[in-house]
Amino acid sequence: MAVTGKLYGLIGMSVLNKEADLLLDDVRVMLCTSSYVPNQDTHDYIDHVTNEVVGVGYTAGGKALTGKVLTYDPATNKTTFAAANVTWDAATITARIAVLYVNTGSKPVLAWMDFGENRSSAGDDFTIAWGAGGIFTFTTPA
Repeated sequence: MAVTGKLYGLIGMSVLNKEADLLLDDVRVMLCTSSYVPNQDTHDYIDHVTNEVVGVGYTAGGKALTGKVLTYDPATNKTTFAAANVTWDAATITARIAVLYVNTGSKPVLAWMDFGENRSSAGDDFTIAWGAGGIFTFTTPA
């Protein structure tokens, strides 16, 4: 499943306050059920995230992102955050929302992805394939 991230509104505060370093910190993705409703304006730390999935092959807190990169395209004034796809092997889970957060310090949330519907695996691999445009982008006004 290809997904693209949506930023929590307070991510800028976390980055500017040095609570989050996208490349150096332990950035993780956790899975939540459809009962979790992201709030872009008020959710700033992981303690606001509810209804994490439970199941075989899934560990609470999710998985660390690997292969993280930030790139800047001067033609579009966009900075893109990307990472390797994430797979939970032989998992039996159902998820609707994926949440990216920093697993250090105050644990700020960064972005969330809504799969558009419940996605399930029954003893199969559950994979998040990030979109070709990365996980999320920042655009700097010209």
